[in-house]
Order: sequence, then C-alpha cells, then structure tokens
Amino acid sequence: MAKPAERSDGEKEFDFTHHDFDRVRGLIYQRAGISLSDSKQEMVYSRLARRLRATGISSFSVYLNMLERETNSNEWESFTNALTTNLTSFFREEHHFPILAEHIKKKSGPLRIWCSASSTGEEPYSIAICVCEALGTLKPNVEIIATDIDTNVLSVAARGVYNIDRIEKLPNDIVHKYFLKGRGKNEGSVLVRPELRGLINFEALNLLDDRWFLNGEFDAIFCRNVMIYFDKPTQANILKKFVPLLKPDGLLFAGHSENFLYVSDDFKLRGKTVYVLASQEDKRKKLSSHDLKKGDL
Repeated sequence: MAKPAERSDGEKEFDFTHHDFDRVRGLIYQRAGISLSDSKQEMVYSRLARRLRATGISSFSVYLNMLERETNSNEWESFTNALTTNLTSFFREEHHFPILAEHIKKKSGPLRIWCSASSTGEEPYSIAICVCEALGTLKPNVEIIATDIDTNVLSVAARGVYNIDRIEKLPNDIVHKYFLKGRGKNEGSVLVRPELRGLINFEALNLLDDRWFLNGEFDAIFCRNVMIYFDKPTQANILKKFVPLLKPDGLLFAGHSENFLYVSDDFKLRGKTVYVLASQEDKRKKLSSHDLKKGDL
C-alpha cells in the first residue's frame, strides 16, 4: 500500500523547495534530455518522495547530493524511471497503422522497424500485429527493435502480460489471434502470444546517448510523443541521428502534437504526422521559402 505524501497535519512529509526542484530539472535534463515545466513541481515531489522512502534518505537535498556525487550509482536508473511518463495504449493514434501496412506490403526482403519509446510494450506489439496482418502470417520476416530509457517499463513489455481491460477496445478477431486469456489465478489478464513476442527485441536506450547500439537502416521508425519532452536543440540532434538509420523510402512516425518541420530540414511531411527524408531539392525549396518570408517582413 502506498504511503501518503503528506503527514496527518497537512504538511508534506519532506521539505521540497523550488531550489530542490530546479536541481531535479537540471539533473533529469542532463541525464535524459527531459525539460520539466514549473507546473510539474508537485508531480516531481510525489514521484521522488517514493525514492526517498525506498532509500531511507530523509531530505531531497541529501538525495540530490548523493546523485551528484555518485554519478554511476544504481539510483540514477530509479531516479530516471520515476520521472519518465509512460502513457500508452494498443493502436494509439490508429491512423498510422494503415500507412505502415501499406508501406510494408510494397517491400521485399527482410523488414526492420524501430520503436524508440516502447514504454510498457503496447506500441511495439501493435506494430507487430500490424505487420502480421498486412503480410498474412504470424511469422513475418521482420525485426522489431523496441527501446526505452525506463528499464521498469521494458520489463513489463518483455513479459507481455496485461490487464484484460487494456485490450477491450480491440476487435475480437485480433484479440483471439494475438492474445491468450488467463485462467484460474491469472483470470483478468492476457498474455501476448509467444509468436508475437518473438518478433520484438526489447533493449534499454537513452536517446541522449552520444552513440546508439543500432546498426543498419530501418523501413520505419516510430518516435511518437517523445519529442514533446525535449527542447528544440535536443530534438534537432535526435532527428539528425535518425537520418542515417532510415532507408531512403523509410517512414518516420511522430506524435499528434509534434511537428518536426520547424526543427529539422532533413525531413518533409508525407501525411498526418508521418515524415520521409527530404531531398536536396526539398531543402533548397524550404530555404528559398524561408528567405522569401524574411524578405516580406
């Protein structure tokens, strides 16, 4: 049972000053590139208060001093996991999946797809289902790499076990084909079929790392609802690193509230939050258009 974040007299269990919050913002930006707004102070307190209880540390200042002093401490992983938001669902932003299906039907040879923010696994499993449905087989020639900075959610994703309410909006034929319903003590849960889990490799990856372990090119990269947590320079750097990892005709899928056109010249919009690599001619036209607008001022 979760402990209360406040004492019975209404006072917070731990002192948490704006200076403490600024330190947290600096540390999570340095470690994960996440930019926290002022409105997130209560959220940060609530999530990190659990880490103080778990570690037995009595104040935020002591906890943050420890992180700054012990840069290789295992607590850094817990700190980052605590501040990572993992809102997801099966076939979220469903308009992307028919586009992916159409794209892969035109391909020949092995497919490679990267889901760069796996969270608890609903997105990469949705991608895998889409591929299986498009190609009409439970054993398509596809490699799906699913990464996330949060190791806790990756563990959940790799297990592939979900409460049954997570799939209640999926069509019955999809549920029957790709999920196994729990019985007895597991009633109320579903397990992703092993054939589907076998298509996906779950790996920890921080998009801020100087080097990624990924090699080769991908037919599609999903980077949805991730960039909203980064500032513009961080977004631009990540997008630049996507370029050599995407096949010339590859697709980059973004979240509904993300717009990469004002961040990078390397991509052009193909459809609703779907991008392709920009050609040199595309870049020249964009530059000319930008110069024209400046001249009109």
